[in-house]
Amino acid sequence: MTQTLPTPRGALTANRPLADLTWLRVGGPADWLFQPADQGDLADFLRDLDPALPVFAMGVGSNLIVRDGGIRGVVIRLGRGFNGIACEGGIVTAGAAALDAHVARRAAQAGLDLTFLRTIPGSIGGAVRMNAGCYGSYVADHLISVRAVARDGGLHDIAAADLRLAYRHSEIPEGWIVTEARFRAAPGDPAKLEARMEEQLARRDASQPTRERSAGSTFRNPAGFSSTGRADDSHELKAWSLIDAAGLRGHRLGGAQMSEKHPNFLLNADGATAADLEELGELVRARVRDTSGHELQWEVIRIGQP
Repeated sequence: MTQTLPTPRGALTANRPLADLTWLRVGGPADWLFQPADQGDLADFLRDLDPALPVFAMGVGSNLIVRDGGIRGVVIRLGRGFNGIACEGGIVTAGAAALDAHVARRAAQAGLDLTFLRTIPGSIGGAVRMNAGCYGSYVADHLISVRAVARDGGLHDIAAADLRLAYRHSEIPEGWIVTEARFRAAPGDPAKLEARMEEQLARRDASQPTRERSAGSTFRNPAGFSSTGRADDSHELKAWSLIDAAGLRGHRLGGAQMSEKHPNFLLNADGATAADLEELGELVRARVRDTSGHELQWEVIRIGQP
């Protein structure tokens, strides 16, 4: 904390608590929180930052448990200078801080189909990093390229193929910050696209605890793919089904709870700490391993010191 950091144009805050920036409302402080003014500000800051100091890119905190001891190094949170959305010639260009839902809606208004993004919580940077998907569609199906600032401040355009996108996986180099993504989208009638998104929202709200404090799906599906939403969708290797079969629907530990409505949603039900949430998650993993032989992998990102 005694280290001298570069002086950016954006906001740089020391010892900044992070709980209010995550959907689960848990976690200790970051040594530093940097909110760059724009891409140039981010590039200059990273170029001049001590290379030994770790950096962590944080979106809207929708898929994140920050541990109670907080994060050492610099947390970078992209904001207003990174949330633009443009639609032209069948291509949608979105800043990394643009919300997935906003991108889907803006594209639909322009007669372009990125409707799968409508129900995915979070922002485009996180969607790219996790190759987010639902209803049988993934970021990988539409992504053309991303722009990223490297740890040394260099600017790079990376083709989608070079990110090696797989189920909940991408290969973005350590310390690089995605600032923008370009998507290819099929044409569609705006009214029909809007109607499809409304139907998706209704289905999501009927099956998921959208009014509770959660971070979305907690564990990856051992099947290695998201729900397709089709009538022939198999639930045998869905994480929620294995958790349910292990008798852990609604299970509580401290202030943490597995949702009654959807057992693969970990909730901050009553003043949970990050430790409560992670401990309950590990209990679920152990019980599912014992009852089914399957090893659940975390989908929620956990970072920081206990």
